[in-house]
Amino acid sequence: MDATTDKTHGNSHSFHGRVEDEPLVRGRGRYVADAPLPNQAYACFVRSPHAFAKIVSIDPAGAMNTPGVVAVLTAKDMEGVGNVSRHPPVAGRNGGKLIISHRPVLAGERVMHLGEAVAVVIANSAQIAQDAAEFVHVEYEELTPVVDARDALKPGAPQIWPEVPGNLALDWPGPQADTAANAAEVERIFASAKYVARMAEMNQRLIVASMEPRGATASYDAASDSYLLRTCSQGAGAMRENALAIMNWPKDKLRVITEDVGGAFGLKTSAYPEYLALLVAAKKTGRPVHWMSGRSEAFLTDNQARDIYSEAELALDEKGKFLALRIRNTANLGAYVGAVGANIPTFNFTRCLPGMYDIKHIDVATRCAYTNTTPTAPYRGAGRPEANYVLERLADEAARISGIDPVKLRRRNLIKPSQMPYKTAIGTTIDSGDFAPILDKALELADYDTFKQRKREAAKRGKYRGLGLSCMLEHAGGAPVESAQLSFPGGDKLLLSLNVQNTGQGHATVFPGVIAERLGIPFASISHTNGDSSHELAGYASVGSRSAMTAGHSIVKAIETIVEKGKPIAATMLETGEADIAYKNGSFEVVGTDRRVSLFAVAARAAEMKKRGEIAEDLDTKTKTETPLSFPNGCHIAEIEIDPDTGRLAVVAYAAVDDCGRPLNATIVEGQLQGSLAQGLGQALMEQTIYDKDSGQLVTGSFMDYAMPRADDMPPLRDAMHNVPATTNPLGVKGVGEAGTTAAIAAVMNAVADAIPNGAGAHLEMPVSAQRIWEACQRAKG
Repeated sequence: MDATTDKTHGNSHSFHGRVEDEPLVRGRGRYVADAPLPNQAYACFVRSPHAFAKIVSIDPAGAMNTPGVVAVLTAKDMEGVGNVSRHPPVAGRNGGKLIISHRPVLAGERVMHLGEAVAVVIANSAQIAQDAAEFVHVEYEELTPVVDARDALKPGAPQIWPEVPGNLALDWPGPQADTAANAAEVERIFASAKYVARMAEMNQRLIVASMEPRGATASYDAASDSYLLRTCSQGAGAMRENALAIMNWPKDKLRVITEDVGGAFGLKTSAYPEYLALLVAAKKTGRPVHWMSGRSEAFLTDNQARDIYSEAELALDEKGKFLALRIRNTANLGAYVGAVGANIPTFNFTRCLPGMYDIKHIDVATRCAYTNTTPTAPYRGAGRPEANYVLERLADEAARISGIDPVKLRRRNLIKPSQMPYKTAIGTTIDSGDFAPILDKALELADYDTFKQRKREAAKRGKYRGLGLSCMLEHAGGAPVESAQLSFPGGDKLLLSLNVQNTGQGHATVFPGVIAERLGIPFASISHTNGDSSHELAGYASVGSRSAMTAGHSIVKAIETIVEKGKPIAATMLETGEADIAYKNGSFEVVGTDRRVSLFAVAARAAEMKKRGEIAEDLDTKTKTETPLSFPNGCHIAEIEIDPDTGRLAVVAYAAVDDCGRPLNATIVEGQLQGSLAQGLGQALMEQTIYDKDSGQLVTGSFMDYAMPRADDMPPLRDAMHNVPATTNPLGVKGVGEAGTTAAIAAVMNAVADAIPNGAGAHLEMPVSAQRIWEACQRAKG
């Protein structure tokens, strides 16, 4: 690993090693399954073996007669629970809007996808519940499913929802105010363009496969008529708000707690049907009820990702200037609208455009379809990898048809620093960036100047060598509102409470490090807590690379507020005027003297004064801020080698230069890049979710059929930073968690296209399996 930081564009402040690691590697983590409650019962869900069917009858008698079974619940036990599908309104074409189908907790009339729950067995042990679930008899009447969004939108396709004609949930015309006029102008430009590059690209469906499957424990307190849900989430507050909206409960009815989380990536943001069933079961049985998904269940029922088909065109003039971009997306929502599922192929996708390039005219439209598959929802990138993939594949295709070198073509079209802040054709404003040096530095790290020599050497060995570029720009931030709380529990201690959940990003390392630096106090004096909705901190989950920007903004504001609240108290303690007080290195001091009092002493005095009623507020501070988007960017270059006789591909080198604004901890930034790169390589090379078109059965239903990247699939990596601080938040951060995934898939696929001669690899679909590559190599030879 070659990690460097460009000191002219913001230094990385690495305060210390990760504090989260020691308890986890020593087995002292507390995950969902690690905290059983007294008298706890266990749940097992009865799931549909069909992708689309009417439920004729459900007979739970066999299960109820099994010793140790406490209850069997079906749809009639869930009466009063609202629609599990919750989604912000999205406007469609000609006054239309997103049609949100009703998702029940337990299916009672029809099952809409394989694995949908129709009943839940509650028993004294997990084994008893699992065994008894086999005795719940469900009679189905099978219907004809449709699993591909393009097929679902064809005339005569099976009608999934009566209220959704033609299975079209949303026809989104794009973000422009006058989409018809914009489309007409783009068409005019295409009609007169010297070159038009065209690509049809499928971002295949993915399964998330987090290390810790989903799970939860629900309990009910009859005395207070309230519930506790302990679950793996990306934000206890966001999970509670989602569940409350579905259950139609007041805020004090439910508390959500999350401790350690074994991987999330967008998967664990919203309330799934199982969690709501557990809440109902806890009240009906009078016992805590626990459920952990098995891996087979996870393959069937966890929100899945991507599944977007894009037809894209790029218009160029005779010199290779990008004139206009046009994209038509077809997105598969699944059987129900997943958490912000329709936002991914619409707003999230479009906000990434025009990438690093100065493209004045853009026309993007998306059709979202219902199918008989598991719902799609956020997964690392959530629209960003899809958009960057289409754009960068188009850039390479434009180089091929124009004869202009791919590097020269990209450099010719980069947004210049003098154009910042850059107002894009789709309405966003890129606040900062310095793109040409990023491209140059990536080429240097990739030893681009000597690549042709390596290609010739590989050819002598009978191998194909290819190099692929991916210039990446994404957006980070999403939900702009976030909160933080700083409180003084006594002694020389400071407690940071956050709404955003640490799911591996190192929050307990990064955020106390920011506080220690800004307040000038020891890192060891600061502790971090999250994962409790009773903190009542407004905000959203840890998604969209938003936590450092949004929570960091609130932390900075809280620090500033604490200092301002502390000055009059310190003045009283030091017997001087407030105007003479300054804060420095953990103490309030009288300017120009050596008289000072520590922050913690002032906090203690403030607490005493508040207790006596002398002041309204002590130094404990809760803040809420709103933070605009930032735009992480970078350039990744993959070098691959192919054996044309077997189709075997090896990523032999990988170079990455990224701009994440001001890096708060260099080690964690590097780890985020590595992790997201692995997920991008997985999509490009091996991961694919396949449903049988006739039956709707999941063909890739286990790790026997669904390949995941391993350590030996990771290439040698040289990476560097070229950071331009964001202007949208006081820390200058841009987010980094999704950069590698967003950039990697196009870098690898462009390298494959470059490697296989005669253009035979230019239009391969992901994942590029050995069979697909071998077939392309045979075409190249022919």
